[in-house]
Amino acid sequence: MIVKFNNRDPVYVQVVRHFKEQIARGMLEPGQEVSSRRELASQLKINPNTVQRAYKEMEEQGLIYTEKNSPSKITRDEDVLHRVREELILEAVDTFVTSVRSINVPVDELLELVKEKYDYQSDEQGGSAHD
Repeated sequence: MIVKFNNRDPVYVQVVRHFKEQIARGMLEPGQEVSSRRELASQLKINPNTVQRAYKEMEEQGLIYTEKNSPSKITRDEDVLHRVREELILEAVDTFVTSVRSINVPVDELLELVKEKYDYQSDEQGGSAHD
């Protein structure tokens, strides 16, 4: 697991976001075991307490669950999984809209540009944007 940390956000928040992104992309499957806190701290070269805080946050958000002494696993709760995807989409849209609104792009022009770019990138990656 590779995470590129920034200096703006707390590391534990970035770890949680990374897990959300991996879940939304299907890289982490529902019910899949996740690394132990110690293993993840070692992989990411961060303090185990930071990983513990990230896992605690993910458990509170329902992203992972731990049964007794078993390894933590990704949630199987469809509502939580859907919410994660929606949250990431809305964050990206908010950031995008804020940046383009500052240069006064008309919404019709903007939507057409987004559609063209989205279709072009999908074609480049060998899939359809409408799949």
